Formats: sequence, C-alpha cells, structure tokens
Amino acid sequence: MKKLPPDLPRLIQALDPHADLAQRHLWLIHLVEWIRAPKPSLELAVDRMEQVVAAFEADADARQRLGLWWQKLLETVDITALLADFGFAPRTAMASEVAERLRYKLLPSTPETVDASELFMLVFPDRFDARWLHALDSTLMARISALVAPPSDEGASFWERNLLDAITYCAGQILSTGFAPELRLRMSEQAREEKPFHALIHDVENLRVEVMLPLRTTDRRDAAAAQLRERLEACRSAVSSVYSYVEAEGISVGLIFRLRQVRARILRIRRLLDCLLSTDRAYETSELLSNLVAVGLERRSVRALLSTNTSLLAAKVAERSAETGEHYITRDKGEYRNMMAKAAGGGFVMAFTTLAKFALYALGLSVFWSGLAAGMNYALSFVLIQMLHFTVATKQPAMTAPAMAAKLKDIQSDDSIQEFVDEVAHLVRSQVAAILGNVLIVFPAAMALTMGYAELVKHPALSPSHATQVLESLSLLGPSVLFAAFTGVLLFASSLIAGGAENWFVLRNIDSVIRYNPRITRVLGTTRADRWARFLRKNISGLASNISLGFMLGLVPAFAAFFGLGLEVRHVTLSTGQIGVAIPSLGWEVLHSNLLWWAVAMLPFNAALNVGVSFYLAFRLALRAHNVSGVDRSRIYKAIRQRFWRRPLSFFWP
Repeated sequence: MKKLPPDLPRLIQALDPHADLAQRHLWLIHLVEWIRAPKPSLELAVDRMEQVVAAFEADADARQRLGLWWQKLLETVDITALLADFGFAPRTAMASEVAERLRYKLLPSTPETVDASELFMLVFPDRFDARWLHALDSTLMARISALVAPPSDEGASFWERNLLDAITYCAGQILSTGFAPELRLRMSEQAREEKPFHALIHDVENLRVEVMLPLRTTDRRDAAAAQLRERLEACRSAVSSVYSYVEAEGISVGLIFRLRQVRARILRIRRLLDCLLSTDRAYETSELLSNLVAVGLERRSVRALLSTNTSLLAAKVAERSAETGEHYITRDKGEYRNMMAKAAGGGFVMAFTTLAKFALYALGLSVFWSGLAAGMNYALSFVLIQMLHFTVATKQPAMTAPAMAAKLKDIQSDDSIQEFVDEVAHLVRSQVAAILGNVLIVFPAAMALTMGYAELVKHPALSPSHATQVLESLSLLGPSVLFAAFTGVLLFASSLIAGGAENWFVLRNIDSVIRYNPRITRVLGTTRADRWARFLRKNISGLASNISLGFMLGLVPAFAAFFGLGLEVRHVTLSTGQIGVAIPSLGWEVLHSNLLWWAVAMLPFNAALNVGVSFYLAFRLALRAHNVSGVDRSRIYKAIRQRFWRRPLSFFWP
C-alpha cells in the first residue's frame, strides 16, 4: 500500500463524530482544503480524493467514525434545502437580493450553522472546486457513496427521497411565481388558456408515487418523469411569453428578476431529475455538486446579479434612446440647416441661462443652495429649449450612439459597411452643426446681454476680479480637461435617466391613467386630460433628461465640494457663454491677454470631450444591450479613414 501524505493521517485521526457542531463542520472544510491543495491541480485533487477514500476503506475504525459523522451531518443540516433552494433568492425582490449578496461579501460566515447553503459555500468557496468535482469518475463516486450513504430501507433510498423532496420544493416555488399576478397577467393568451402551472404539483406527486413504490417498474416511472418534463417545458414556454409583453410595453427589473428565478428553478428540477433517473447516478451526482459550486460563486456576486437582471432594461433604454437619436441625425442640406437653426435657438436661450447663473452667484448662497439654484436654472433652460423645439449640442451624442449601435447588427458586406460610414458622416456632420449653432450664437448673445446690462445699471455685470477668475477656471492650462470629460459622464447619465423614465412611463401605462382615470378627468376634463397624456407620452424622455441633467450640473459640484473633491462641470455652451460675459466686464484690452486665449483654446477640447465621452459610454452600453459582437472593427475603421481621406468635407457639410 502506498504511503499516505503526512497531513491525511492527522485529518483522519481528527475526525470526531461527537465533537460540537462547529468542529464537525471545520473538519470537512479542512479536508476539502487538503484535497484542493495550495497549488490547485486537477490531477492532484482527484488523486488526493482517491487517497482519502482508500484510507477510509482500509481503516474500519475510521470508516465507522465517518459513518457516525455523516449521520450527525444529516440530522443537523437539511440536504433537501441545499438541493432545492441553493442559489435562489429567499425573497422575490431584487433590492433584498442585492442586500443579501452584499452581506455575503462583507460579513464572513461561520461553520457553526445548520444552514446547508452557508456550509456548502464555506466548504467549496473556490471555482476550482467545480472542476475537480466534475472530474470525479463514476467508480470513485460509487466508492464515496458506499462509505457515507446510510443503509437503504424498503422502497426508495435516502438519496432518492431527498431528490424527490427537492423537486417538490422547487415545483412549489415555480407554482407560486407562475400564479403571481404580475407574471400571470403578462403571459400570452395561449399560455393562460393552457394553464400549465395548474397540474405541476400533480405531475410531481405522480413521479413520487412511482419512485417510492416497493415493486416499482421503470416503464411507469419513466412515463411519469416524461410527463413532468413536458409540464416543465410548458411552464418555461409560458414564462418566456412574458418577454414579448415587456419588449412591447416596458421592462421592470423586479419582473425580470422573478422571470429568471423561475426559469432557473425549472432548470434545477431538470438536473435533479437527471440525477434521480440516471443509470449512472454517481456521475450525475458529481455533475450536480459541480453545478452547485458554480451557482454558489454566482450567488455571492453582486455584479453577476445586476448584469443578468438589468441587461434587458439596458436594451430597452438603448432602444428608446435610439428612437430619439434618429431625429438628431441630419442627412441632407435641408435637415442640416434646420439643425443649425435649432442649435442657434438653443444657444440664444443659453445666453440668458449664463447671465442668470452669475446673478444667482451674486446672491451669496451657501454651497448647497447655490448648487440647487444653479440646477433649477439649468433645468428650466433645458426644458424651455425642448419646448421651443431648439437643441443643445451636447444632448445629442448619448441619444445618437444607440441608433448607431443598432445599425452594427446588420453589417455583413462591404456595401453595408459603406452605409454605416455614411451614417457616421451624417452623425459627425450633425454634431458639428449643433455645436457651431450653439457656440456661434451664445457667445455674441451673452456679450450683448452683458453690455446691455452694464449700460442699464451703469456698472459691469462682473467685477474685474470675478471675470478674471472665470477665465482662469476655463483655461486649457488648468483641470478643465478633466472636468469636461466628467461632464460627458453626466450627459450620459441623463440619457440613462431619460430612457428609464420613459420605460417606467410605458410600463405603468401612465398616459392611460391620465387619459381615463375618473379622478383626473374630473379635475382636468376629458379633452385636457387627453392632451396632457399625449404631451407627456411624447415628451417624458426629454423632460426627464433635461431636468436630471440640469440638477446634476448644479448639484454634483456642490456634493463634491462637501467631500473636498473640488469637482466642477464644463459644458461647452455654458463655458462659451461665460467667456462672452467675462470679456465686456474686463474691457476690450482683455483681447491682448493670454488668459482669454487659453480659455478660448479650451473650447474645442471642451466640445470634443463632452461629446466624445457621452457618445462612447452610450455606444458601449448599446453594443452590449443589442448583443452586438464579432463585428470586424478594423474594416469599419479602415472605411472611415478612407472616407475622411477622400471626402473630408462630407464630415462637415452635406
């Protein structure tokens, strides 16, 4: 007999079935740590598992202690709960599940537990555990089973009874979720008529009877299992029909979370059935344990939870942004001129916004109230621009990026790549038009308003020191480049809020509520309620985006100042307007100052970073939401470079 490694005899000697709960569980944790080894190797782990089995087989006393230890484990820990519930949220709310996963991450668990899930995660905390459990062959698993399995009584074995109980628990959870109103009312008409959930428990009980019978026949058992599998498929189909509803009507993260939970439970029952009915049950058991390890790792991941359950919401937000973004892309001279005119109108309004910003600053409010007042000023201005059908250049990239990403799904041939490059040219050209329209109007308008104010009240709008401070803060030599990039992040965040608000509006059917709710129509009247409903349905996205952006531009620097971060925003249109206000306040001699020209030099970088950062973030989100992958980016980049080399003006003029 091969000599045992030095640690294994000590581990076997330390096995005490009469120790307290924590010590018994710690022995199992130490044993699995020894099998895993400090430098994990698949061959080494399997070899060590074989050594453990051989050592117990060769030592009758150790084998007896192991059997007693196993009996104690089964008496104190519910194996059925592990098989049925491990990896699933104990509650059906997304927020509570996030809190639970954060608890797993931040608070260590104790082996002094009767919770099978907590013990399992302590014993198998490593991704490598799934690999070596999967590598255990049928022969070795059968030997392990012979060491620890309690003696079979008449009828079904201990393991079969636990598998059947786990299937029953899972089926009960599926049934309760399938009957939940928020899912049932959103299922397809065919699914509601077929009522697949009604007979689920009946099919489970039929299988239980066939397995538990002392004189059972495999034919009847397999027929009952086939009926249950068919019922599960019908339940899965009914649950999947909810997705077609949310695609059309809006998405709730909580609803998607419940859908994913019930589909995962259906998959769990299928795995349990495989383990129950397989002729090679030992192999299926190792597969089941390996899968549970993987589930346990995902169970602790907050990122995995948010990623899987918010992907459809991201898709819907991107889709709604894409619909809006199409309106910002110009394709001919008429649309180009129209964009310039809208941007000029936006720049004119922003000139008043800039002057109002300095007026609020003169009130000498505290940091928070000053930020709140500035946010209200920006939000009102952005909403006014929306209502007048004007535009602000920096609002466009986060909306147009999803529209561009959606077009990448159809790129297959050279012709489709050229069409995409055409869209890129249209987009760049539209953005240039919007920026020029804003900047070329806001600057002279702000100067004219400042000079008019100075003429009216007989003193400049800003003191010389304040005007100098404004130009210094906008200089290319300072941190304005970073602030401009950060402003791009805020622009992107406002587009997410816009898409989310519109999705919520549609999901909750708010336009119908306004149009038909008796209390609302009693106050507004039928005609006005219908007008309000149509107005909000059309403008909710823009209102949410503009209001949220306005308050973020005003309040984020205030909150950052509370933490001493010194973070500011640099919006290109507002920055241009501020320069327009500072010049008359300092007099025309400022034209000879380097301070002014460093501030002016910052404007192209300000525009590029505002636009580029928000477009990039929205584009990346849209690519993921639309599941666009495998695109040959090198071909696209090459085509864009060729277009810019051959027809550079197409990116600036239609």
